[in-house]
Amino acid sequence: MYVQYIQLKNYRNYEFLNIELIKGVNVFIGDNAQGKTNVLEAVYYCGFGKSHRTNKDKELISWNSDNSIIQIYVCRERLNKKINVTILKNGKKSISINSIKINKISQLIGNFNVVIFSPEDLKIVKESPGVRRKFIDMEIAQLSSKYYYALVQYNKVMNERNSILKNRTLDEAMLDVYDDQLCTFGEYIIKKRLEYLNKLNIHGKDIHKEITTNKEEIEFKYLTSIDYNKNIKEELKLKLKVNRKKDMDKGNTSVGPHRDDIGIYLNGVDVKSFGSQGQQRTVVLTMKFSSLKIIKDLTGEYPVLLLDDVLSELDINRKRYILSSIDEIQTIITCTGIEDINENLNGNYKIFNVTEGHIRE
Repeated sequence: MYVQYIQLKNYRNYEFLNIELIKGVNVFIGDNAQGKTNVLEAVYYCGFGKSHRTNKDKELISWNSDNSIIQIYVCRERLNKKINVTILKNGKKSISINSIKINKISQLIGNFNVVIFSPEDLKIVKESPGVRRKFIDMEIAQLSSKYYYALVQYNKVMNERNSILKNRTLDEAMLDVYDDQLCTFGEYIIKKRLEYLNKLNIHGKDIHKEITTNKEEIEFKYLTSIDYNKNIKEELKLKLKVNRKKDMDKGNTSVGPHRDDIGIYLNGVDVKSFGSQGQQRTVVLTMKFSSLKIIKDLTGEYPVLLLDDVLSELDINRKRYILSSIDEIQTIITCTGIEDINENLNGNYKIFNVTEGHIRE
């Protein structure tokens, strides 16, 4: 899988852009605030229907413009995809695939697989459980439209349940109905997360040992308040029943996959609490490259890899690992200078110079 061309119109600081990429490594070089990351952001948007940098789509529209347009052409082994996105100032957007308009984001996700690695990804290790849940949910959603649907439905049911929890005179029989739906979707979500973590462990152990020259062994664990070795749906129902009084007092649901976490350990030690920043960067690198391999295993194709200004943050061993591992993967890299990559970049590559929203090869 690879992106053949990118077209942008009134997208951030690009009035108009039309560039062709190669199947190998595409390097965008320029000073900060010139528009390098904007190109990666546009590519990412076509995979997930949203930016990885902002929740406000109107920020993507150039100043004094009414809309912003992204178009990419994705070459795949089975069926090529032309993805067109129009973002309007009122917050709405229109997305089409091969000129057929889609009505839901779920119809977009999975058509174009992409993995991004940026400096902000350290949050996956350092910050709250919600960041780690978001990482694993996005990765699984790329591979399973059913999982994305289950997530949407779970959140919808949970929000409705939370609303009625605040009504303390309500007949609890209605809560039983909501609990049953919540447990059905919750069981599926937990099972898929466990499956993905198993794959993450299989690939991650080998990758992390290679990066750290066998000095560290990584392990991912699913952290939840239920016993997932038993019947997950029944365990969830039991926990919800036990916690119902507390949930009614607080007006929210205290148990379920929306509360779970991913534990990350190096040689048995929690990396969030005790890992150095270098170790945390390596963990994220391991997670991202494991995701590449998982997508390849399940779809038969590598996704497109986006590296946003991360090479300068890594030591020589980690940088060498990245650049020696992308021979079969279309990669889009942003950096401030060729010195970040030239010593270890082999094979087919193309360099773009970025200056104030203008790009030249």
